[in-house]
Amino acid sequence: MVKKEALHLVRDLRTLLIVLIMPMVLLLLFGFAISTEVNNVRVAAVVDRYDDGTRRALARIGENPYFTFAGVVAPGEHEAMMRRGEIDAAVVFHDGGRQVIVDASNTTSAQAAAAYLEGVLSSESAQVLTSTMYNPQLKSAYNFVPGVMGMIFILICAMMTSVSIVSEKERGTMDLLSVSPVNSQTVILGKLVPYLVLSCIILSTMLLLAYTVLGLPYSPAVVNVVWISLLYIALSLGFGLLISSVVNTQVTALLVSGMLFMIPVIMLSGMIFPIDNMPKVLQWLSCIIPARWYISAMRALMIQQLPVSYVMTEVAVLGTMAAFVLLLAVKQLKTRR
Repeated sequence: MVKKEALHLVRDLRTLLIVLIMPMVLLLLFGFAISTEVNNVRVAAVVDRYDDGTRRALARIGENPYFTFAGVVAPGEHEAMMRRGEIDAAVVFHDGGRQVIVDASNTTSAQAAAAYLEGVLSSESAQVLTSTMYNPQLKSAYNFVPGVMGMIFILICAMMTSVSIVSEKERGTMDLLSVSPVNSQTVILGKLVPYLVLSCIILSTMLLLAYTVLGLPYSPAVVNVVWISLLYIALSLGFGLLISSVVNTQVTALLVSGMLFMIPVIMLSGMIFPIDNMPKVLQWLSCIIPARWYISAMRALMIQQLPVSYVMTEVAVLGTMAAFVLLLAVKQLKTRR
């Protein structure tokens, strides 16, 4: 069974290449192209009266790598420049204090620009010292890598496993297996092993890119990253088996896998949107999303570099889910035999 499934997988070179290349493309895309960082904020200044504090604030704005200083302009000129799209923000220095004006046509950029400027000005006036733990450069790749890993494994493993078994049904070979002396456990093992090996290759590639190209901090905790990822992969493969036991066509398997996992993983796993900011109902609903627990564990191990004892809750939840899903999948296959 393992040899048969492996040969079937290797012979479909186009699908194999897509499965191997897509995780790398997504990881690099989220790591470099899709970024929550705001750079090159074009800033102009309006100065009513120069003093030592004003000069220091202007110097700090000019030296900050996130800003492109457009210089000091005449009163009222900053509004015209903002309308023409020449600047993104302006700082007005006057006797009563300092005013930050930003172009809010893009709210994400506006909020980031305002936060940057307020940080510079407050540190100048009040000597506020801010430090960031675990991600001092505030790289968005640190946030996206665990999320992409959580999304990739559950989508690829669930989709490929479900489509593989359903294709056997469509060709009629599953009926031959039903009348053969091969038991359900052997069939499941034969289907899982090739995709488990493929998933290990994908995992190795993604970790290599994360620790080299994207610059995530390397530590011996990578051993824990690997075995917890294997547990998550086993859970994802179990979902694929479960889906294949209740659908009869490859198209249906793809639709069910995509709708059942893609939207919940993106919206409710904490990959993009913080779970703590969601309504209580959605927070409780997110507890049944496996990717939530995996992503949380990966952030603690890969970014915070905490010991595995800090993620035992996540490991226990993933282990319970994996055991339940695999047992249910075996029972469904036995019932259909």
